[in-house]
Amino acid sequence: MSPRFVVSLLAAVIVVLAARALWTGLPFPKLAKRVTVVDSALLAIGIAVLAFHCGAMFFPRLVDPLPGTGAPARDIRALGAASIVWYVFPAILVLIAIRRQHVSGQAAVAVTLTAVGVTMYNGGSLQVHLAAIYISVLTLAGVTAALLRPPWVRHGQRLNG
Repeated sequence: MSPRFVVSLLAAVIVVLAARALWTGLPFPKLAKRVTVVDSALLAIGIAVLAFHCGAMFFPRLVDPLPGTGAPARDIRALGAASIVWYVFPAILVLIAIRRQHVSGQAAVAVTLTAVGVTMYNGGSLQVHLAAIYISVLTLAGVTAALLRPPWVRHGQRLNG
């Protein structure tokens, strides 16, 4: 994973999340649902573990020195059953966290997370896998920006304006 890829993805996510902060039409009033505190925690945990999985695969020099990460990171890099569990479990947490959101958001996140998982374990091209990661991260950021209302915001209350 090149620095260019990481910077590009980070910039794209920042643009999507900035749109949420700056555009009064987000989240979409008729489609957005409020997440619970538990859903927010599940989403944060799921994303954090998925990021750890990605970090273990692509940034071992950053992950390996962290206390307690050695064995899980090695399991993830082995691409065996443990690696699959380390991917599928947090992906399911993310999907559980957005279960109350519009079906289109749920489907988009499910399809893109599945694409990442398939391209990770099917022995295919790294470029295809990186494209799946890019699309999945942007999809999750987009669904978060367009559909999720934080627990402290009531229905109909504006977030940004």
